[in-house]
Amino acid sequence: MKPFRVIDTGVRAGRAQIAFDQALIDLHRDGVIGDTIRFLTFPPTVLVGRHQAISQELHLDACRAAGVGIGRRITGGGALYLDEHQFGWELIFHRNTLGIASLADLTRLICEAAAHGLSKLGIDARYRPRNDIEVGGRKISGTGGFFDGDTLFYQGTVLGALDPAVMVSLLNIPEAKRAKHAASGPRVVTLAELFNGAPPPLSEVKRVMLEGFAEKLGIAPQWQDITAREEELAQQLHDDEIGTDGFVYEIDDPAAHADVLVGEVQSPGGMITAHVRLEGRHEPRYREVVITGDFFVTPPRTIFDLEAALRGSLVSDTAVTVADFFRTASVGLLSVRPDDFLAALCAATAKAA
Repeated sequence: MKPFRVIDTGVRAGRAQIAFDQALIDLHRDGVIGDTIRFLTFPPTVLVGRHQAISQELHLDACRAAGVGIGRRITGGGALYLDEHQFGWELIFHRNTLGIASLADLTRLICEAAAHGLSKLGIDARYRPRNDIEVGGRKISGTGGFFDGDTLFYQGTVLGALDPAVMVSLLNIPEAKRAKHAASGPRVVTLAELFNGAPPPLSEVKRVMLEGFAEKLGIAPQWQDITAREEELAQQLHDDEIGTDGFVYEIDDPAAHADVLVGEVQSPGGMITAHVRLEGRHEPRYREVVITGDFFVTPPRTIFDLEAALRGSLVSDTAVTVADFFRTASVGLLSVRPDDFLAALCAATAKAA
């Protein structure tokens, strides 16, 4: 049984919680802390994924008017609304701890362990690829993660209760997606609904989840205190980067300029949107490229590196440039392929013809 320390950072502002994520990753990667499980809770907060264009994903005026926090995660995936009626869970550990190196295989194992724990409440929780935990075909927990060197950071949420009207007022959910969900029934389910308005206390949910992780992952969770170094580094990361508007609004509205060409591809791993500005008439080249979406790629900087590799290259060489990049880069893809990025870029540049 491999030891895992367990901590709970309680209710903190969204940007502060995300900064704590990065602090845990950095300290684990540097060998300062061991393998860790963290629970965390948010005040009313909206969070976009690392690669999402924030103005396209949120009703920002409504968010500000409602006084909810606005932040950006360091992981991929889609926009979320969170409050004190839900909680987050995270695992930070070495890629060798469980003897599995593949992100896809670890995703399945972790999600099955979380589902096993939730099932101890008397509900039929199950893992659904690519990264959801469902009860009766409806999502109760979304998850995602990435490798930073040999450190895996993996996180998820548990829906205790949720007001759909509040969520819809804050998140910019495409009309087609809303119509689809309206036709097929609610996409998510909460513990409050499953237990007829009287869900188990969140402390009990956390307890059974730890049991699920222990039994399915072969680990020994042990509660410990948060360290002063963790608090210190989290505050520094918050003040210097993650808590700043520069980080949160780093990808704002890349389609705002009239000369931006946009191409979208709905891949098995999520939506990929390429925003492209070209230069040169006879042999057009990429002047600027911004790739957004709710996909998961590890490490997160992969997308910024791909954008840099494309800048200045010939549009006619797009297939070669993308193939060369993914052949030489150390990249982990979760249900998304290099050809999906190529397809989005080609869909954008085709509009220049």
